[in-house]
Amino acid sequence: MSEQKNGTEPKKAFVIGFPISHSKSPIIHNHWLTSKQLSGKYEKIAVDPHDLKNFITGFAQDGYLGGNITIPHKETVLEHVDVIHPTAKRLKAANTLWIEDGKIHADNTDGYGFLANIDQNKPNWDQNDPIKKALILGAGGASRPIIDGLLERGFQIAVTNRTKARSDAIVDLFNDLGFEGQVYAIDWKERSNVLSDRSLLVNTTALGMTGQLELEIDLKTLSEDALVTDIVYSPLKTDLLLQAEKQGNPIVDGLGMLLHQAVPGFERWFGSRPEVTDHLRKLVLSA
Repeated sequence: MSEQKNGTEPKKAFVIGFPISHSKSPIIHNHWLTSKQLSGKYEKIAVDPHDLKNFITGFAQDGYLGGNITIPHKETVLEHVDVIHPTAKRLKAANTLWIEDGKIHADNTDGYGFLANIDQNKPNWDQNDPIKKALILGAGGASRPIIDGLLERGFQIAVTNRTKARSDAIVDLFNDLGFEGQVYAIDWKERSNVLSDRSLLVNTTALGMTGQLELEIDLKTLSEDALVTDIVYSPLKTDLLLQAEKQGNPIVDGLGMLLHQAVPGFERWFGSRPEVTDHLRKLVLSA
C-alpha cells in the first residue's frame, strides 16, 4: 500500500475501552504507520458502556476504518456489529472490528496472537510434541482464545481456576462447541500435582503481575522439555518464568502476544502486513 495522496484524509483506527489510558496499542500501530511511511493514525478512546452502541454504529461516519476492543466491551460489542466471524462467535468476544462492504465485521485475534508469539520465539515448538497436553491457569476471558487456539493445534487441555465454577463454565463452553473430553477442569489446589505429563504450561491469570499477588506453583515435576509461558508482561519475566528458566524449561514471555494480536487488524485497516520486531518490543517496554 502506498501513502495516501495529498489532500485526502489520513486513514484512522482506534482502540476503545473504559478506562483506556493504560493501552499500549497506539504505540504499536503508530510505530508501524511511521515505519511503513503510511499516512494514518491510531487513537485510544474512552467509551463508557452506556455509549458503546452509539460509538460502534457511528465510527464509520467519523472517518474510522475500524479498531480494537478491550475491557469491558469485548463481549457486548457483538450486539452492535453486522458480521461476527467464526472465532469471535465461538468465544462470544471480539477484539478487532473493520468495515467491509459497508458492514461492521468483528473477529477475535487473541488466540492468533498467543500462538504467533510462541511460534516466533520457539519455532516448531509443537511439531514434534508427542504429548500435546496443556495446563491452563485461569478461566477468565483471556483463557478462552488461548484454549481455542490450542485445540486447533490438537492439544488436550486441563483448566484450573481459584473459583472452580469458572473452570467448569469454560469446559461447558467448549463441550457445547463439540470439543467434549478435550477440555476438562481440575481443582486449583491440584495445579502443582498434574504437571508431570504436561508439555505446555500457560498462566492466563493476573497472579504474578506487578502489584498483584504471587502465583504459587511448584514446577519440580514438570518435564524439562515442557514449555512455560505467561501472558503477563509486567514484569517481563514473572516469577513463574524465572522458576521455569532456573530448572531449564524453555520459556516465552507475554509481551509478544500483545504485539502479534495487533497484526491482523493493522493489515485490515491500512492494507499492509506489519512485522513484530525486537525494536518494537523495546519501544513498548520503554513506555
